Amino acid sequence: MKKFAARTARPIPVIILADTSGSMSVDGKIDAMNQALRDLIDTFSGESRLNAEIHLSVITFGGDGAKEHLPLTCAHTISGFSDLQAHGMTPMGGAFRIAKELIEDKEKIPSRAYRPVIVLVSDGYPNDDWEAAFSSLRGSERAQKATRMAMAIGSDADENMLKDFINDPETPVFRANGARDIIRFFRAVSMSVTSRSRSSAPNQPIQIEYEEIPDDELDLDF
Repeated sequence: MKKFAARTARPIPVIILADTSGSMSVDGKIDAMNQALRDLIDTFSGESRLNAEIHLSVITFGGDGAKEHLPLTCAHTISGFSDLQAHGMTPMGGAFRIAKELIEDKEKIPSRAYRPVIVLVSDGYPNDDWEAAFSSLRGSERAQKATRMAMAIGSDADENMLKDFINDPETPVFRANGARDIIRFFRAVSMSVTSRSRSSAPNQPIQIEYEEIPDDELDLDF
């Protein structure tokens, strides 16, 4: 008797590169990012998986280095999320290296996956040996095909580097001046990814309309 394998939805990988340096502890920035990430997981986990399955990874950079805070995981199987802690310097280059290794890993991100989304969030300048890792990630064939977005938090962020990171002229670097803007940005990212997952053509990028997220819908829990 001929056996048939069950058809599984193709994954949409979403990789968040999150700044957890000490400056993120000021003005509620790390609290806002933690709330935004919890909201993001809640939204992704509730999405239908008939058409596409959203996978999420969170890579942090702060203190002594970068690490995979949340390995790439199907969103609906994430049972808990430990809050990010802000401390130390801004070793962003380590995050670029981890992101490149992840996006090029064909066991974790198979060729049948839809176009990945990479989101870089930072409030400062990288202070490790980051340039080569940044260039290597941007030059990666898979990273070039990914949708790359960025948010600059406050006036001390390296906006020139963030502008070089993004690859969609229709989606410029988002500038956040406070906690509400951080949450608004992640809401916009969530809307973009979930719109793709419901689309008949999930590889097509969805333009983010930041202005469509009104302030009065943002509930801050801190």
